Amino acid sequence: MQMPQKPARRPARPFFSSGPCAKIPGWSPDILKTAVTGRSHRSTQGKARLKEALRLTGELLEVPQGYRVGIVPASDTGAVEMALWTMLGARGVDMLAWESFGQGWVSDVQKQLKLKDVRVLAAPYGELPDLSVVDPKRDCVFTWNGTTSGVRVPDAKWIADQRDGLTICDATSAVFAQAVEFPKLDVTTFSWQKALGGEGGHGMIILSPRAVQRLETYAPEWPLPKIFRLTSGGKLNNALFEGETINTPSMLCVEDWIAALRWAKEAGGLKTLQRRSDANAKTLGDWVKRTRWATHLAKDARTLSNTSVCLTIAADVSVPKRMAKLLEDEAVAFDIAAHRDSPPGLRIWCGPTVETDDIEALLPWLDWAYAAAQVPATTEAAMVR
Repeated sequence: MQMPQKPARRPARPFFSSGPCAKIPGWSPDILKTAVTGRSHRSTQGKARLKEALRLTGELLEVPQGYRVGIVPASDTGAVEMALWTMLGARGVDMLAWESFGQGWVSDVQKQLKLKDVRVLAAPYGELPDLSVVDPKRDCVFTWNGTTSGVRVPDAKWIADQRDGLTICDATSAVFAQAVEFPKLDVTTFSWQKALGGEGGHGMIILSPRAVQRLETYAPEWPLPKIFRLTSGGKLNNALFEGETINTPSMLCVEDWIAALRWAKEAGGLKTLQRRSDANAKTLGDWVKRTRWATHLAKDARTLSNTSVCLTIAADVSVPKRMAKLLEDEAVAFDIAAHRDSPPGLRIWCGPTVETDDIEALLPWLDWAYAAAQVPATTEAAMVR
C-alpha cells in the first residue's frame, strides 16, 4: 500500500484546538504594547484596563441591564466552582451531564460539597438528557455546549421564565458563537482562551439579579476559600464587578482580551461572530455528509455544536490518533484529537476566530490523513527513506 499524495493547499492558520483556541485573525505580540505591565492592577491605569475589559465583554455579549460581569481566578473552572460553592445548598439541584465537564460538576457537587438533594439527569456522549423533566423549583447546573461531545442545548425554552431555582450555566465554548439566552440564566461562566482565543488562567462570571439575591440571603454551611468569596459583610462585593479582582490578574492577558473584544466589535459584533462559527461548522458538516467514514458524534442535528465539532471515525480506534499525529507533523492541524474522556475521534474547533478558508483547506487533508493512517508503519517508513 502506497502513501497517498498530499494536498497542495494548506490552512494559513492550522489552529483548530478546542482550548486554548485560535487567536484573533491578524494577532501579533504588538497588540500588547499598551498593557499596563510593571504596575499594580490596583493602580488607576490598571483598574481602568480591567473596567474596559468588563465593559466591552458586557457590551459585546449584549448582557441584560442589571446583570453583573466579573473577572475571577482559575479560568472557567474557577468560575463554575465559585458558583457551586457559594450558591448551591439552598434548595435541591438538578445536575445535567452528557459529557466530561458536566460529569465533573456532578462529581464535585456529590463528592466534595456532599449535597443531599441532588438529582442527576445524564445522557451518553452524543445525546442530551430529557430537558423537559428539569424542575423549576430546583436549582439547575448545566453546560450550554458540551465541549468534549460536540452536543449543545438547542435553545433555552426548557428553562421556565418563572422559576424558584437558579440556573447555573457553564457556557465556556458557547458564548460569542451561539445564542446564549441570558434572561434564562442566573449564573453564566466562561474563559478567555475558549471564547475568543484569549490567554488562559482567567475566568468570567455573569450574575443575574436573582443570583445576587441568593448570595445576599443565603450563606452555605461550609467554609469558603478566599478565591470563591463574592460577598463582604453579607452583601455582594460590588468592587469585583467594577474593575477589582480577588487575586492578581495578568495585565498582559487583560490587554490581549481587550484586543480580542475590539476585533470582535469591529468585525460586526455578536451576530457576525455567530455567523462566522455557523459558516465554519456548515463547511465541515457538508464535508461530513459526503464522507463515508466520518460522522458527527452528536446524534441530533438540532444539538450539533458549531464550535467544538466532534467526529467519529469508521476505523480502528487507533486511526483517529494516528490521523491527528500525521496532521500535526505536517503542520496542517494542531490538537484535533478527541478529548481524553471522549469516544475515539477528532474534535475540530469552528469558533469565530477560525477562518472558513482554513476549514476548507483542512478538508482534503482529513481525507489524506484517513488514507495515510491505513498504511502499515513499515510501508510508511520505507516511503520516508
